[in-house]
Amino acid sequence: MAGGTWTSQNKKQPGVYINVKSNMTRGVSAGDRGIIAICEPLSWGPEGELMTINISDDFTPFIGYDSTNSKAIFLREIFKGSGHTRGPVKVMLYRPATTGSAKAKATIETLTVTAKYNGVRGNDISVSLVADPDNEGSFTVQTIVDGAVKDTQAGKTIADLKSNDWVVFSGTGDLAACAGTALSGGVDGTVNSAAYSTFLIALEPHTFNILIYDGSDSTVQAAYVAFIKRMRDNLGKKCQAVMAGVESDSDAVISVKNGVVLSDGTTLTPQQASWWVGGAEAGANYSESLVYAQYPNAVNVSPRLTAAEIDDALSKGQIVFFEEFGSVKVVSDINTLTTYTPEKGEAFSFNQVIRTLDTIANDVYKNFSQNYIGKIPNNVAGRDLLKAWIVGYLNEIQANGGIQNFVADDVVVETGEAINAVVITLAIQPVAAVEKIYITATLTD
Repeated sequence: MAGGTWTSQNKKQPGVYINVKSNMTRGVSAGDRGIIAICEPLSWGPEGELMTINISDDFTPFIGYDSTNSKAIFLREIFKGSGHTRGPVKVMLYRPATTGSAKAKATIETLTVTAKYNGVRGNDISVSLVADPDNEGSFTVQTIVDGAVKDTQAGKTIADLKSNDWVVFSGTGDLAACAGTALSGGVDGTVNSAAYSTFLIALEPHTFNILIYDGSDSTVQAAYVAFIKRMRDNLGKKCQAVMAGVESDSDAVISVKNGVVLSDGTTLTPQQASWWVGGAEAGANYSESLVYAQYPNAVNVSPRLTAAEIDDALSKGQIVFFEEFGSVKVVSDINTLTTYTPEKGEAFSFNQVIRTLDTIANDVYKNFSQNYIGKIPNNVAGRDLLKAWIVGYLNEIQANGGIQNFVADDVVVETGEAINAVVITLAIQPVAAVEKIYITATLTD
């Protein structure tokens, strides 16, 4: 269904066109959040395919490594959440196609064993064929990864063997004994910038809250910024992008200034810290802020910034980490919007406000598309139904601390210029977390 923002009532497609404005001068059943999208170069898994990883899933079927492996660090960080907010509920993971990649292989007589996917993970696979003493001519065939048996089957000929999650068997003839043969030749390959554009095309039809880019290619960054703005303004899908070192002057983009040091000594660059920022932003709901949110298991920042450097980064709308009392926290939960207008004031630079507005826009879009468009008449009774739902919905948002000072008269539903159009005006005042507390202490005798 069509969607997005509007300036005049000239849309061709039926849809929900939403302009969300706030009357702020400062800064449940509603608002399901928690979906991350990321394109990540990997050493295992299908290329060019969006995979959905839920928070409780074993990572191995998707990336070839379990959650304890260093190769899984990006998913561990994404799913962490903060000291007072949850992490995302799922990650939409895309492995980009590469040039120069190869599958690991091994040959045992006339049997060829090929890793299921391209990448160096295939080099950790070995195959063992042991003669079955109770069945002459038969062999027990085991697929072994990092010393652990992942698949066991029996057969006399190559045709008896079936491919599994790790390898593909091919060839003709009888099987032959082999104590253990390792696969080799697996190569990850090189990811070109164009692969990220292919990812964005695949991602466009899907719904997500945060798009993460953990690289530093300025061409890819520009493509992500353009994509996320188009998703918000043209397609009506309210989401944000997280990356490092970007100054885009947009409430659609969150920029990470510095990295962190984890308790095990691992230093994460600002690009890698975008994993956690993206996950925490997606997991936080409309009534939560990441102001002073603690980064779990982080003990220091890298690099440490001076007070002047922090002020400069904040003036550019960047997320900054600082260390306090042995823990790492976020200074301010902001995006890169730094130029304010009457339509978009300073309140729009706070991600909590954006979460509230996005939640409302996404929920209105979804409800109207499913329950109202083409199903109710454009008359007084029909428009009253629209208003009643919106008022009830916003009362729920207000009860959960997302907005304040809302009354039913803040919703106006009127006929549009076309006979089949309605215009809905909402006046809402999002609630933002306290960031600055000024205290005057007077000492008396």
